Formats: sequence, C-alpha cells, structure tokens
Amino acid sequence: MRNGNRKRGNRRDTYNRALHVLARMRRTGETLTSAAREEHIDLRTVRKYLGAELRGITNGEVQPTKADRRVRNMMIPTEKGVEPSSIHGSKEASQLGRYMSAVGKYLTTGDISGLEEFEGQTIAGRQLITDPDVLNSLAQAGALQLDQIYALPESSS
Repeated sequence: MRNGNRKRGNRRDTYNRALHVLARMRRTGETLTSAAREEHIDLRTVRKYLGAELRGITNGEVQPTKADRRVRNMMIPTEKGVEPSSIHGSKEASQLGRYMSAVGKYLTTGDISGLEEFEGQTIAGRQLITDPDVLNSLAQAGALQLDQIYALPESSS
C-alpha cells in the first residue's frame, strides 16, 4: 500500500520540475521538448500541470506565456535562517532568485551594491534582509542555503 504523503510529495516534486521546464523555456528560449528532456520530465506531464502557461503558434511550436501566477514553494532568508514560503507568480520567484544571487555575491565578494535594490522590499509578506551584519551572522551560523531556493515537498507552508 502506498503512503498518501509520499504520493503527494511526488506530485509536488513533479510540479516543481514542470515549473523548471517553464522557467528554462522563458530564460533560454529552448523548445518544450528540449527543456522537458533536460529536466527529466515527460511532455504530457508538463502539459498536464502547466497547459495554461503554454501557447501554441501556427507552425506547431509551443511558447511559454511571459509570466504566471502559479504557486511555488521556495525558501526565503529570515532573521532566524531560511524558512519555506509560498511564492505567488513567476515575477516574484524571479525577484527572490535575483535577491539570493545578490546575497551570494555579497557573501563571496563583500560587494553590497547588489543588495541596495532590495532595501525595504518584501516577498510573500517577509522583509528581505539587506543588512550586511545580519547576513554575515546568518552565514557564519550556517543558516543560509544559497544553493537550494526551492522548498522540499514536505516543508512548505
């Protein structure tokens, strides 16, 4: 007998991989077939989860919409460390990705210029941390995970 939680977790993992296909198509201009192959997911599964975000063109090519309002479970740095949160839409997810990139750049080079654009901004109702002292203390405590911004299926809130 299958565990219902495991099945639900697999669905979230599959949904996240479908979102990665959509992001890859938007970012690189790859075809749906190529992007799905790179993300190890079947085309039919991508269409099942994200059909509304894919638009057909007359010559048979499929193009992604420019943006979406789909929910993504992602990790956001807070004063206590990173916490899972539901991010609504591709634009907000991209903003979080740019923020995490700026945090990573600061921690490796000490350059705070990338953090300045995020001063006073919030994502999913959480204030983005731009104070270098707080970021340094979180990094020293090992509380920042810059390489993994998508939440694990069982840890989303």
